[in-house]
Amino acid sequence: MPTQLVQDNHANDVRVKTVYSGDVMITYIKHNITLEEFTQEMIAICRFLPDQVFTMKWVDEEGDPCTISTQLELDEALRLYELNRDSELTVHGKCYYY
Repeated sequence: MPTQLVQDNHANDVRVKTVYSGDVMITYIKHNITLEEFTQEMIAICRFLPDQVFTMKWVDEEGDPCTISTQLELDEALRLYELNRDSELTVHGKCYYY
């Protein structure tokens, strides 16, 4: 179940603004989230089909989109989020139809 509806006690969590198909959704994730957990969160929030091919990109401090496809890339996004003391991590989702 997506956690964007849960609003209590997120002081230590990362606020994630997810943009997909013209919609903007807010959710909260733990700092030590795994790529698998993050992917499942995005599937739930964006309502992707279980076998849907999609990409996730976060927007860095210069406004550049950076792909999140490995644990290392996710960890780097979260590291820079903390380092820059950002108010939220912005993630764009895009699905592909074949």
